[in-house]
Amino acid sequence: MTALDRRYDTKIHRRVTRTVMVGDVPIGSEHPVVVQSMINEDTLDIEGSVAGILRLVDVGCEIVRVTTPTIGHAKAMGKIRASLRGKGCNVPLVADVHHNGIKIALEVAKHVDKVRINPGLFVFDKPDPDRTEFTKDEFAAIGGRIRDTFEPLVTTLRDQNKALRIGVNHGSLAERMLFTYGDTPEGMVESAMEFVRICNELDFHNIVISMKASRAPVMLAAYRLMADTMDREGLNYPLHLGVTEAGDGDYGRIKSTAGIASLLSRGLGDTLRVSLTESPEKEIPVCYSILQSLGLRKTMVEYVACPSCGRTLFNLEEVLHKVRDATHHLKGLDIAVMGCIVNGPGEMADADYGYVGKGPGTIALYRGRDEIRKVPESEGVTALIDLIKGDGRWVDPE
Repeated sequence: MTALDRRYDTKIHRRVTRTVMVGDVPIGSEHPVVVQSMINEDTLDIEGSVAGILRLVDVGCEIVRVTTPTIGHAKAMGKIRASLRGKGCNVPLVADVHHNGIKIALEVAKHVDKVRINPGLFVFDKPDPDRTEFTKDEFAAIGGRIRDTFEPLVTTLRDQNKALRIGVNHGSLAERMLFTYGDTPEGMVESAMEFVRICNELDFHNIVISMKASRAPVMLAAYRLMADTMDREGLNYPLHLGVTEAGDGDYGRIKSTAGIASLLSRGLGDTLRVSLTESPEKEIPVCYSILQSLGLRKTMVEYVACPSCGRTLFNLEEVLHKVRDATHHLKGLDIAVMGCIVNGPGEMADADYGYVGKGPGTIALYRGRDEIRKVPESEGVTALIDLIKGDGRWVDPE
């Protein structure tokens, strides 16, 4: 492939990463990008947590994270896991560990498939308001404490063949990183790399890395710099993508998509979470929509529809809703709804099926580029379903 070919190549070439198993779910460039989320129930509420996890699994979540702020919460994960397995649910579980969490992490590692730590909080000292600098000796001394504290968790996960997420948050960088690197993507990357290098020295490689921020430009810069840094050091760990604290509604979805899709389009990212201030199960459709729009996963019907104009021969918005309502349960199909014959057949050429305004009150149905039949507009949706059924590509909704 020439340089010009690469410049205009429409295929996303994912950064090559190693495979990290989280339970029986593989994360890495040889596998589909994995969708995950996090329940918001109190982990001590065993029944509520199990129900929240099952709701996520029912809508397609592939890995579920649960917060474990205390030893009691860590032990509760064993009961949650047992209850899920008793109900036939084998979804991988991730424990979220933060402030000075080594005892919690060691306990919860018995009950989960992956442990997430936050490098800025894992060995946490209250910031000194009178501090003006960190000397090299002070910086190194804290690095030594981090290694001593972190090593037991690394060896435990290594020996149990479990996974670790090194999850940096822009809003919780350690004081010494802020003094040394500033409130920057460089500080985020160095915070992660300190823990990554310890893992490598201990021959532990089941690592996934995240560099989340609540502002998309910071998140984008941090992930790109993290990938470049790993490449320079010969490391190929998978990346977990997300814009943290994205908010809710349309803006939360757009903000998340701006960050996540920008990185995925560059080939960066092996698993993702969309963080919305809404019920967790509402995050999953956004994740799959992002992946499908980039051609990275095909899990739902792809609808191609023109924006409507003066040539449109029917109420396009209304008809699109009718077509979607009738076919949204199908998987792997591209269905086009086009308002007129002028641009319709050309612009929907890649679709499996087309519904096109042919003339006043008349619809033309297409299979690929071929017009199959014309029907009255009142029969259009039914005729489209019959065409899909005739091709053996229809399944009844559950």
